[in-house]
Amino acid sequence: MPDGTSLADLTIEDVARFPRPGTVVPARLGFTPGGEAVTYLLSAEGNLQRSLWRYDIASGVHEVIAGPPPAREFTREEELRRERMRLREAGVTDYAFAEKGAEPVLLVPLGGSLHLARGDAALAEIPGTAGAIDPRLTADGTRVAFVRDGELHVVDLATHEPRQLTSGAEDGLTNGLAEFIAQEELDRDRGYWWSPDGARIAFVEADTRHIPVYPIVHQGKDGVDIEPHRYPFAGEANARIRLGVTGVDGGPVSWLDLGPEEDIYLARAGWRPDGRLTAQVLSRDQKVLRLLVFDGGEARTLIEERSEPWLNLSHDTRFLESGEMLWSSERSGFRHLYLYDGEGRQLRQLTSGDWPVSHVLGVDEPRRLVYFQAGLPSVVERNVFAASLDGGEPRQVTSGGGWHDGVVSRDGAWLIDMHSAREAAPSLKLLAMPDGLERAVLFANEVSAASIGLEPPELVELEASDGTPLHGALYRPRGAPGTPAPIVVSVYGGPHAQRVADDWYATVDLRAQYLAQHGLVVLKVDNRGSANRGLAFEAPLHLRMGSVEVEDQVAGVRWLAANRDYADATRVGIYGWSYGGYMTLMAMARAPEVFHVGVAGAPVTHWDGYDTAYTERYMSTPAENPEGYREGSVMAHVDALAGKLLIVHGMIDENVHFRHTARLLVAMAGAGKDYELLIYPEERHMPRDEKGLQDQERKVLGFLIENLRA
Repeated sequence: MPDGTSLADLTIEDVARFPRPGTVVPARLGFTPGGEAVTYLLSAEGNLQRSLWRYDIASGVHEVIAGPPPAREFTREEELRRERMRLREAGVTDYAFAEKGAEPVLLVPLGGSLHLARGDAALAEIPGTAGAIDPRLTADGTRVAFVRDGELHVVDLATHEPRQLTSGAEDGLTNGLAEFIAQEELDRDRGYWWSPDGARIAFVEADTRHIPVYPIVHQGKDGVDIEPHRYPFAGEANARIRLGVTGVDGGPVSWLDLGPEEDIYLARAGWRPDGRLTAQVLSRDQKVLRLLVFDGGEARTLIEERSEPWLNLSHDTRFLESGEMLWSSERSGFRHLYLYDGEGRQLRQLTSGDWPVSHVLGVDEPRRLVYFQAGLPSVVERNVFAASLDGGEPRQVTSGGGWHDGVVSRDGAWLIDMHSAREAAPSLKLLAMPDGLERAVLFANEVSAASIGLEPPELVELEASDGTPLHGALYRPRGAPGTPAPIVVSVYGGPHAQRVADDWYATVDLRAQYLAQHGLVVLKVDNRGSANRGLAFEAPLHLRMGSVEVEDQVAGVRWLAANRDYADATRVGIYGWSYGGYMTLMAMARAPEVFHVGVAGAPVTHWDGYDTAYTERYMSTPAENPEGYREGSVMAHVDALAGKLLIVHGMIDENVHFRHTARLLVAMAGAGKDYELLIYPEERHMPRDEKGLQDQERKVLGFLIENLRA
């Protein structure tokens, strides 16, 4: 649908269509190395096929510098990486500049190979790079590295001669690629790192050969197709990780000592400006994080963090040219920023308070400023702030309410302020720093809630049973005033997520809007355990998933019934995907007197069937917490499950395996419980093709409306 089309009467086709209205905006924003232009990805046609654009700051001219390549089939490896990255878009999906080249050097993956532009020249294919995965330039732009067939390669861009740097890859062993757990649960998609001088590469050898193969069978194809996945189930073996360094001219690999414990996670790695390699090593129980620096082959601990009940990772670490280090920690209960010297001695705390730093945007070293996003003045809002590395109160840079995020140029001269609110779709402004004066409107979004006929959700506050404040979003039903409306709870409920916010994406939740337009009231509540409220807010679900989260969703329904006279608490539905699918099942089983209809999409049903890093962070291992795993299993509560239930699952879901639903169906049959089942044989965690999405929305929304109106 074109932006501006009225959505006052949504159709199933509208709900199933991506991108959402008002969300075709510049993405993957960055600056050219000299800071004279902004670069970004955008679809001029308003679809998912993106091109690479350049905005010249001096002239204000936007131009396409790399158009979308012809559509092609992704390889299996590319398809799975896209799943890990939650990427729907196609066309140009990535690009990079050499940070310190003598002239501008631009790298763009296109059509399955790599393309390069030097200076003002046009993009040209780099020979010998077909099938390249995760390409990365040296800082000076003279070489590019990539992974192919599980091995690390490098190409000298002067001679175009490729060289394979590693060897020994086989089924279950790769060099230079991030393993499944790193990509899915640690937010590390990189498996190698260039040294500052471009002479060496640090890389990960990931060995999963000892992990049993979990086969995923494609049941919807004409031919036999079986995907072998080495999936690390909770309490079982993880990948064995080694960190090595090799020279670009070949030679032996220097393997580094990551400490006495072998069963660890490599959370982060990177080089300091002085040419020394660093690594962040996380303990298997995820309560200890050590920042190591390597002097030659010897490791030295610079910072050690310990946290209960678990330790959340970040991408906030910065190694400064001054030799200082920027570090973030939740040791106070909220994530805040700290400055250390190069030897790991804390110099000062830069931020403090009962609010979290969301993430660091960049550092302006000459002006001694760090820019960051934070949840102020409220957790449902975000603003950009600047703090001095020399101490003092942070200064708010953005204003106007809603949700602000930003991108800072390398020299600190510019900030792109990305802003949205429930009433207004995302827009982008270019601010001159450090004063924050508006220089230009980079992208003016004409779409608003009023212009497309959508009513923004109302943001509400309520209390959990123990008095903890909770935030909710309420979508008012269309219908006659005073007419009782069925309630539908839209839930995720798991860690590392926040769904209640003053931003545009709350308004263009078209599934919720469709239900509201059909006379149902929709409620979202960020229960205890969800993100951005500090460790004390997250911790109640420790060792007992599926308990306090359900209690808070029940509190939300009771608050709604008591405070909105149009809400009918005798007809309550709930739906969600992934953790939200799990929450749907647990809510219907543990509070059947409250929840009468549910749709569980791709649900976890027993945590012993999910992966190590995520599950053990919150639940420990099955051997250490058998009661928590038993009580956190849907199957333990099937006897109490009542009401109308629809279960939806893709049969080639490699994250939440279809096995979760299969185990539940066995238990449901044993308990004599009724259910409806909607399966997609050739879909993963959610349908991606247009017809599949339409089919899903038609059946999911129809199920909720039909059963709640009855």
